[in-house]
Amino acid sequence: MWDNLAVTRDLARLQEIAAILVRYGFGDMVRRMGLEGALGRAGKLLPLERLTELVALPAPVRVRRALEEMGPAFVKLGQLLATRVDLFAPEWIAEFGKLQNQVPAVPFASIHAQMAEDLGAVPEEEFQWLDPEPLAAASIAQVHRARLHDGTEVVVKVRRPGIGPVVEADLRLLQRAAQVLEKKFPELRQFHPLGMVQQFRDSLTRELDLAAECRNAERIADSFAGHDELVVPAVYWHYTSERMNVQDFVDGLPVADLAALDAAGIDRRAIARDGAQAILKMMLEDGFFHADPHPGNVFVLPGNRIALIDYGMVGRLSRARRAQVVSLLFGLVEHDAQRVTDVLLDWTEGEAAGNEERIGEDVDAFVDRYHGVPLGQLDLAAMLLQIATLLRTHHLALPADLALLIKVCITLEGMGRSLDPDFDMARQAAPFLHRAMRALYAPRMLARQGMRSLGDTVGMLAAVPRDLRRLLRSARSDKLKLHLDLEYLQQFSTQIGHSANRLTVGVVLAALIVGSAITLTVEGGPTLLGLPLFGLLGFVGAAIAGAWLVLSIWRSGGGK
Repeated sequence: MWDNLAVTRDLARLQEIAAILVRYGFGDMVRRMGLEGALGRAGKLLPLERLTELVALPAPVRVRRALEEMGPAFVKLGQLLATRVDLFAPEWIAEFGKLQNQVPAVPFASIHAQMAEDLGAVPEEEFQWLDPEPLAAASIAQVHRARLHDGTEVVVKVRRPGIGPVVEADLRLLQRAAQVLEKKFPELRQFHPLGMVQQFRDSLTRELDLAAECRNAERIADSFAGHDELVVPAVYWHYTSERMNVQDFVDGLPVADLAALDAAGIDRRAIARDGAQAILKMMLEDGFFHADPHPGNVFVLPGNRIALIDYGMVGRLSRARRAQVVSLLFGLVEHDAQRVTDVLLDWTEGEAAGNEERIGEDVDAFVDRYHGVPLGQLDLAAMLLQIATLLRTHHLALPADLALLIKVCITLEGMGRSLDPDFDMARQAAPFLHRAMRALYAPRMLARQGMRSLGDTVGMLAAVPRDLRRLLRSARSDKLKLHLDLEYLQQFSTQIGHSANRLTVGVVLAALIVGSAITLTVEGGPTLLGLPLFGLLGFVGAAIAGAWLVLSIWRSGGGK
């Protein structure tokens, strides 16, 4: 089942992962995935009482703890799952949210050697001072404080040595595991394992490139030029590469330290307002946003300024996607259930085929809850969570970019209310939505969309003669082929084959009965129990064939 993938380079890692799954009570999954070879080994790792204790834990807790034991790549996977509020119930999201990135630091000697390789010089020559004790250590990289020769305080972020091959091995195993899960566990297909692994691969690959993180930071800094309320650490490209980056050190107060903020005279209401508006601008106007604005990445500077760090995880929303978000909210405010349904069906990309009427009814009931509620009074986070719940009820999944947007909105809502109990996310979003709606339906925008549609139509019509010529040319040269890929055609063909086999057995059975009956009337020849032997053998063969035929029909459901 796992072909040559795990037979060679990844076998030891595969056995380790299987053993962890078994310890946490997922032995049946391991067996159905074809990894039962690890079962015996796993049973020896913990005493029976300890295994019983682990299996008794709730399923979300067991999955979270198993991911923690599997290592950095799986911790990152769990953090990605925490963004999929459209796929997992709240208790799962809450448990995935507990996954921590903090891991033991790599010895400075290993970091030092890699830094020297990337810098092309001894780090002590490039920096006036470099602290060997890490400021923070995460699954991908760790951070050290340093000082440039001009006295500038900076942080040096260095990728963990040797993490690349480990991550690649885990990604290979995850890719194959997702394929097996979709095949062996039909009930898990609603979670789109292959799609989630691909999303995870893309996200983790970007996070491994520390230079890409700096490009993300500079892109956001450019979009906030002239906005002094948001600070993005400056990047020092002379020292930055794929495995290392250097940025300004942010000397601020953690946004979660409310006592320190109050002691410093910080206006917490202003921080909540400005922080939310900064992220909303990124999402609804720029289409490029910081996707991990948790309290550990947000600091407060003097003058009620906000500093955002760690741009390894970002979200992207195309212009079309932003228009859909605006259209969804507009439909809610205007009590237009059809508009909301159309947007949701567009988001699920045809997966709801055949279930549109039921979804429309649920959307109508959902929209009715917000009938007459002004835009500024909508509970944005609760509304988005209810949309995710509605889709999950119908076994539908959001595109990854929208799932990330919902998660960021929920995080902002929680952070804003911790700073200001009266914080209202919808009130902060209202100005952006009004501007977006005006821009979306402005005459100039409508004219531009009309011209684009007209151009596409003219281009399609102009191509018709050329396409017809190609079609006729293929037909004249006998190269025209019609390929029909009909679902279940193979299964239908198999059923016909089985029916033909049964029919053949039935004909042979009838011939045996008739021939045996004739043989019984012929005198002479060997006998058994006073009956002609060949006639008796014919009836025995007919009885066996008849029993097989009846059993075959019963197994196929024809006997119901």
